[in-house]
Amino acid sequence: MKPAKDNASTLSAGEFAEREFPMTDADFEEIRKVAYKITGISLSDHKKNMVYGRLARRLRQLNIATFAGYCREISSKDSPELPNFVNAITTNLTSFFREFHHFQYLKSTIFPNLIKQNAASKRIRIWSAGCSTGEEAYSIAMVVKTFQQLNSWDLKILATDLDSNVVDTGRRAIYASDRGEKVPAEFSKYIVEDSRNNTVSIKPEVASLVTFKQLNLLHSWPMKGPFDVIFCRNVVIYFDAPTQTKLFDRYADILRPDGHLFIGHSENLHNISDRFQSQGRTIYQRAS
Repeated sequence: MKPAKDNASTLSAGEFAEREFPMTDADFEEIRKVAYKITGISLSDHKKNMVYGRLARRLRQLNIATFAGYCREISSKDSPELPNFVNAITTNLTSFFREFHHFQYLKSTIFPNLIKQNAASKRIRIWSAGCSTGEEAYSIAMVVKTFQQLNSWDLKILATDLDSNVVDTGRRAIYASDRGEKVPAEFSKYIVEDSRNNTVSIKPEVASLVTFKQLNLLHSWPMKGPFDVIFCRNVVIYFDAPTQTKLFDRYADILRPDGHLFIGHSENLHNISDRFQSQGRTIYQRAS
């Protein structure tokens, strides 16, 4: 979810110190260091207001009077507060069939090719990395269900995110009804509306294709691969260039030789990785 905007983004260090919880430049620098070390997220100066707003809730809940005190709380690698800290600073913005052309390409090109190429093994593996609340992974699963021949295949979609809260939301497969409005008519048969609770849920035959796991992309990956398709959209924009390069190298390593990578509309691999060939519109294929 995008943070709300207010005038605090232009506040000076002194004005930040006069707010509900004092936060000095040194406090913010320590928060940035911890965030980068744990998540790879690079918090720029203009994120200071966002950080203040999100972490102020944690200070209230923990009954901590200052950000200096909170920094001490997260200073230990074994601190029980670290998962809450990570959940607070991560941004989750997603919707069903966001950047619809990616799903059109899945349906028109990738799945027909995989059905031919993988006919012997009847195995397909897809990874939604940085899945947020799961709409992306379920959108992929809905496209899968349009190919009846895949019903008998060994096809699995892995959905991972750093934020344990959004992973839990995705696993529940229940969303506010207005989220369902993003589902195109041709795929609406895969969701169920509940007018009493003002929600929509993903049908079991679609939800069963997706497995949700909490995962830090910078840590070791328990899965072996190879993956046929990886979605990592609007994730690397929060990382610096060296971290992006390392991550895309790891994606290339775990993709099959002709596997595909989808990234976000504001992202590109120019001067970041030479291990992929552009297929246009932020769709890449691993270079052989």
